Amino acid sequence: MEYSQFDDQDNTSLTKFESMLKTNRVLFFDSNEFENIIHHYLDSGKVALAKKAIKLGLSQHPTSSNLKLFQIEIHIFEDELSVAENLLDKLHEIEPSNDEVYIQKANIFSKRNQHNDAIKTLKLALQLSEDNADIFSLIGMEYLFLEEFSEAILYFKKCLDIDNQDYSALYNVIYCFEYLEQIDEAIAYLNHYLNSNPYCEVAWQQLGKLYTDKKEFKKAVTAFDFAIISDDTFIGAYLEKGKVLEKLNNFEAAIENYKITLALDDPTAFALLRIGYCFKALKNHQKAIHYFSKAVEEDPMLAKAWIAITNHYYDAKDYLKALYNINKAISIDENNVDYWRLYAQINKELHFIEEAEYGFKKILELGNYELQSWLSRTDVLIQLGEYKAAINNLNQAIDFHPNTIEIEARLSGLYMMINDDNTGGAYLEKAMALKLDAYIIVENLFPEAFKKQSTQNIIAKFLKN
Repeated sequence: MEYSQFDDQDNTSLTKFESMLKTNRVLFFDSNEFENIIHHYLDSGKVALAKKAIKLGLSQHPTSSNLKLFQIEIHIFEDELSVAENLLDKLHEIEPSNDEVYIQKANIFSKRNQHNDAIKTLKLALQLSEDNADIFSLIGMEYLFLEEFSEAILYFKKCLDIDNQDYSALYNVIYCFEYLEQIDEAIAYLNHYLNSNPYCEVAWQQLGKLYTDKKEFKKAVTAFDFAIISDDTFIGAYLEKGKVLEKLNNFEAAIENYKITLALDDPTAFALLRIGYCFKALKNHQKAIHYFSKAVEEDPMLAKAWIAITNHYYDAKDYLKALYNINKAISIDENNVDYWRLYAQINKELHFIEEAEYGFKKILELGNYELQSWLSRTDVLIQLGEYKAAINNLNQAIDFHPNTIEIEARLSGLYMMINDDNTGGAYLEKAMALKLDAYIIVENLFPEAFKKQSTQNIIAKFLKN
């Protein structure tokens, strides 16, 4: 449906309508006023108010097709598809040539995942509509749902043939090409598009990103430069250019581009973080930590910024400051696995072994079941002399990493440390069957167990063979 721009008269209608709701007086509005009021509420996400306007509108204008279509749209939005379908059938009997009826029918098919039927219905709407751009876009989206990307491209291109400023369609064309891994075809299309739209900053930016994906960084920088020439306030182009300049190790120029974004709009944590990385690469650690700190001030939930600060102090072997910052990060987001990994590593460096074990335990509790997570916790439990806890930990690890040398060898040493040499010997034999030099793990982690005669006999037997 077409809607007029919300102007002063419409604002008066809206004020009048909301005043009416407060006073419970019923006032008269013409159907166009109702349409604009409903459209305003739907755009604002105020569905309840839109429903009130539809109900009152239909009571005053019961034959209005547009108001009925709004009513149907709400039913579809609320997944009341059968109700919407019945209302559409009645409206279709009255207005069989109304393209909006077919569009809403297609919407119902789409909601039911009947995308082929939705496409057939939208193609019928094309025969009735004078404005096909929106319908082409809807057909393109249905092909996206079906993952028929080549067909989707055709229809999004049709949108651009009608309106070359339809950036949503442009993004979708590039998305389809990328999904099909047709990067060269995407680049060719954008270059063709830019021949007739040379000042389209969005196209230049997309072209630059594609060149970046192909690691053609100098071409990417040139594309971003043209995006900036087309619109010197285009923050996205400066950010993308900065990222590419980093890849080219031109950190000073990258910083300049990121700083431009800070001047154009409110500072973003991303830009502040990238500036920090650049200063770190330039060995200017004071400025690096300054910008990392500003990034977390701007967005305390930005994990990468907290990790950057912590790593800065960790690399400088200032473990207490590193611990202070990672504790602050954990207090903000205690479910971040990367935070707990750093927490464990820092405490290990500080010889706070119990705290390190707690950190590795949290990593596992949060669902990170990588082999190294199990091994790291085991090794600190060994340091603590908690051999049975270490055995229990590795028995859980086996479920995720069966027949793993590092696990089998550690279990061998652990069972020997609790004087269960038979079980320990069986694990050692299994480990050495997987890899002949697995005994070295026992030698390094459990020198006492390694010296046992039973251990040496197993090693000798395997080495002879």
